[in-house]
Amino acid sequence: MLSIIEQIKQGQLWDFPGGIHPPENKKISNKTPITHAGIPDELVLPLKQHIGTKGDILVAVGDKVLKGQPLTKGGMSMSVPVHAPTSGVITAIEPRTTAHPSGLTDLCIVIQTDGNDTWGSQHKIPDYQEKESGELIDAIRFSGIAGLGGAGFPTGRKIQGSLGLAEILIINAAECEPYITADDRLMRDYAEDVIEGIRILRHILKPKMTIIGIEDNKPEAIKALEQCVTPDDNILIRVIPTKYPSGSSKQLVKILTGREVPTQSRSSAVGVIVQNVGTAFAVKRAIIDGEPLLERVVTLTGEAIKKRGNVFALLGTPISYLLDKYSYKADKKYPRVIIGGSLMGFTLPHPNVPITKITNCILAPKRRELPLYNHEMACIRCSACAEVCPSSLLPQQLQWYAKDEDFDKCEEYNLFDCIECGACAYVCPSEIPLVSYYRQAKAEIYARREEAANAERAKQRFEAKQARFERDKAAREERFKKAADTRRQEMADKGGDDAVAAAIARVKAKQAAATQETDKKPAVAAAIARAKAKQAEAAKAATTDAAPDNSEMAKLREERKRQARERKAAKMAEDAQSASVDATNTPQSSASGDEKKDAVAAAIARAKARKAAQRAQAGSNQDDAELVSEAASTPADAAQPDDPKKAAVAAAIARAKARKAAQQAQAGNGQDDAEPVSEAASTPADAAQSDDPKKAAVAAAIARAKARKAAQQAQAGNSQDDAEPVSEAASTPADAAQPDDPKKAAVAAAIARAKARKAAQQAQAGSSLDDAEPISEAASTPADAPQSDDPKKAAVAAAIARAKARKAAQQAQADNGQDDAEPVSEAASTPADAVQSDDSKKAAVAAAIARAKARKAAQQAQADSNHDDVDQADAISASQAAHQTASTPADAAQSDDPKKAAVAAAIARAKARKAAKEAQEKNEEK
Repeated sequence: MLSIIEQIKQGQLWDFPGGIHPPENKKISNKTPITHAGIPDELVLPLKQHIGTKGDILVAVGDKVLKGQPLTKGGMSMSVPVHAPTSGVITAIEPRTTAHPSGLTDLCIVIQTDGNDTWGSQHKIPDYQEKESGELIDAIRFSGIAGLGGAGFPTGRKIQGSLGLAEILIINAAECEPYITADDRLMRDYAEDVIEGIRILRHILKPKMTIIGIEDNKPEAIKALEQCVTPDDNILIRVIPTKYPSGSSKQLVKILTGREVPTQSRSSAVGVIVQNVGTAFAVKRAIIDGEPLLERVVTLTGEAIKKRGNVFALLGTPISYLLDKYSYKADKKYPRVIIGGSLMGFTLPHPNVPITKITNCILAPKRRELPLYNHEMACIRCSACAEVCPSSLLPQQLQWYAKDEDFDKCEEYNLFDCIECGACAYVCPSEIPLVSYYRQAKAEIYARREEAANAERAKQRFEAKQARFERDKAAREERFKKAADTRRQEMADKGGDDAVAAAIARVKAKQAAATQETDKKPAVAAAIARAKAKQAEAAKAATTDAAPDNSEMAKLREERKRQARERKAAKMAEDAQSASVDATNTPQSSASGDEKKDAVAAAIARAKARKAAQRAQAGSNQDDAELVSEAASTPADAAQPDDPKKAAVAAAIARAKARKAAQQAQAGNGQDDAEPVSEAASTPADAAQSDDPKKAAVAAAIARAKARKAAQQAQAGNSQDDAEPVSEAASTPADAAQPDDPKKAAVAAAIARAKARKAAQQAQAGSSLDDAEPISEAASTPADAPQSDDPKKAAVAAAIARAKARKAAQQAQADNGQDDAEPVSEAASTPADAVQSDDSKKAAVAAAIARAKARKAAQQAQADSNHDDVDQADAISASQAAHQTASTPADAAQSDDPKKAAVAAAIARAKARKAAKEAQEKNEEK
């Protein structure tokens, strides 16, 4: 079996799958020889014009540069320098738009040319055959040569990577792209220089065979090369059929050698290295002439350019300069300037873009010459793209995954084997720009790979840094340890003690001395311990979510209140004592009159104050109610001038405080009213044993206060909070005025109770329980008034009557069906027990019964909701009848006591007004 080399020598050719035959359009630009485009006023040199990394900038703004002077320095194998194409001054180093499909910007060096084209230093190697391959490779790399066929791979790196591996050197002269004729004219006009460059590459690589692959549509170039090649060169010129994209590296290797380059690999993997014709020409000029890569051949073609042909353009020359110089006339409707050919080229965003090392063609077509494909439609799955793909890929699948940004699938379907030839887009009936999708996907994958690589490098640097820190720490500790051991050894040799041990011993001695001195100051230590304990408790309390303990502050406030009340009581007692001394020196009649008026006014004021406090604090604790009751009873108690009276007052206050403490301990429990009632009944009995009526009045007042307080605590939170305070306000003036004149005190008490009852009725209009206790109190009022024979007995009877009335009211509230019967009967029976020996008492009983009947009639009238007008008339007539009935016994008793009649009349009028008002309110609500 023949070897590959023998088969090639015998003229064997192979073929690759797919491919197309588009219109060539080469003759419009290959008729004239290559010319020089000249030196523009400004050159823009991108730092990156190749595949790889940028070089380090060696110049600054304002520097003067010479032709061929390096502007950057490539520190890595994949970096090539950039040289000044001509002499001039650096005017800027800034981002400018570069030749990129997306019109991106990159850092560029801007040179203002001086037109002199003055050369700098040149390093020529005419006797390259005597030099080693490494020296020649360095010369190629320092000359800034990259692949001029379009890929831009650094030539020095490519040659160095193929040393000892390349059996066959292929020179790519196919130039299969339509419109491009740069290599064709270069081979025609500079065939000798091209062949000399191939000889230099052969000297470096030392391949077994060198093949020049050229398409059969370039007969003039083929003839020119054959004239320059000698038999000693071992260079074989192989003509291949015209087929796009036969000029691609992998496809050309397949055609000439039959070897297929593996996926994501280079041709060197199969023992083949491929170099472009223009690259061989640049190598010759760099080695023999000492000229770095400063210019290249560019094809100017398209119907929009009148002077079409090929020119030597300096790197960095603005495309707008070439278009203006070679008579470019833009299409009126669709002006376009394309870098590259019609299949692999891309449209520029504007013509102010510089020529770079990989720019081989500037195409300016008209609309009819090269139609626009702007109407992308849905894929019809015709498989035409797969049939023409030279890499045997599935273009439609790749387009779907690229559009969906499924880059893992794109790599799975070998996206990077795509050579972006554009054959698939050329045959697509849906006009889908497939190559654009592939380029975008590749760029995204490259960016992600670079980001991952940077992250991995950063991780490695961090780990190396941490390892270095650990090594330094270990070395430092070891050094300190050795120094300490050496110091100890030296001290031991000198007979001294260890300094560290001595210092530790001194610290321990100081601590022992400090512990001994603590016994000398126990008070200080105790104070410090208490402070620390308080701090610990405060810190513990701060860490918890419980509310702060204000018990100490509450105790302080209560103590201050108690002291204030005691001071106030003492002051009022002194004032009352001084007033009583003055009263003994004045006539009895005037003193008694003033005291009665003061007692009535004080009782009214206390009733109003108690009513306001109860409204503001309804449903709250009973502390303020007790303060109000104490404040109301203080003036009456302080008015007693003798020492036994003060003792009784103090005893009552002490008992009230004790009872309050017991009630607070039992707050929330249900308490019956029997005990307060019994206390209220027994208290005046104890007071009656005294010979002084004033003491009896004080004891009765204290008992009533206790009973009221117990009732208020038992009924807290109910809807009847205001009933009993009204009765208290009504009974208070009677107690205050009782020691001097029980009759006048009864009058004043009746008036005060009527006013208080009226205010309570206004505040509690519409409630069904307002009448129980007022009835009992109204019935008991005339019973208290006629007790003028014995004040002690009168006080006892009054207390018993009030207790019974209160108990009856509570029972009536518990029983909804019997609201009026029991209060009326008790109101009738109570005065009957007290008035067995006096006619005026009978009259009072009759008045109370009449008033009860009037009230019952008014309530029955209000219960009838179907007769609104009749209800109101009945209520008014019932109130008038009650008024007349109440006044009758008063008139009968007037001969005995006019004051009793006035009391009965006032009570009857108050109740009549109340009945009328309730009837009117009921009518308004309906």
